[in-house]
Amino acid sequence: MSNLKPEVIKIPIIDTSSLVDKAEEAIINYIKLNQLTVGDVLPKELDLAVQLGVSRTVIRESLLRLKAIGLIESKKHKGAIITNPDVLGSMKKIFHPSILDTDTLKDLFEMRLALEVGIADFIINKITDKDIQELEQMTKSIVSGDTALPWSIEDEKKFHGKLYEISGNGLLLEIQEMLIPIFQYVHQSGILEKPIIKGEFISHHELVEVLKKRDAEAYRKAIRIHLNNHFERILT
Repeated sequence: MSNLKPEVIKIPIIDTSSLVDKAEEAIINYIKLNQLTVGDVLPKELDLAVQLGVSRTVIRESLLRLKAIGLIESKKHKGAIITNPDVLGSMKKIFHPSILDTDTLKDLFEMRLALEVGIADFIINKITDKDIQELEQMTKSIVSGDTALPWSIEDEKKFHGKLYEISGNGLLLEIQEMLIPIFQYVHQSGILEKPIIKGEFISHHELVEVLKKRDAEAYRKAIRIHLNNHFERILT
């Protein structure tokens, strides 16, 4: 009979991260089911640990995650308080061409095109004479913006950022600021295989003239033509 002992099989390390994931999800579900709103207080760490059947360490790590995304904040003598999260907070950290793959970059490029055309009604509904004067002033210093020519990212942010500001939607304005550098990169990097072809074009100055008509459909058509070369490179 062989005296060789079978190889000892080590006990696998327990993946505690899965517990943290589940606890985090459970706390978020608790917030939803109890319809907690900004200013409401979560149960104490110990109470959450007992309810979920996990350690306080797991609960603490889960709460730290929720704090990192801005869903809760800690207040002395109160504990964890529900806050209004920064919806785009975590996204801002990854919005850089070097850490996004080609398909994602193309999707973001298309997203900006869709937004530019899609917010036409909001812009027309809220634009004022003062806004038009500001846009007119901008066009005096901004290059035509023809997509067949080199363009300045600062000029784009200034002019189109003003349009998003006029729309009155702060979230859209933040997204615009995040998308512009991505848009510039995709436009100039060679990711879009079709070369830039100079065709029908409406300049920033001409866009302002259309805005003066306070006609959403006319503006929607104008901004679509303004971005036509970009659409052509994507759709063809």
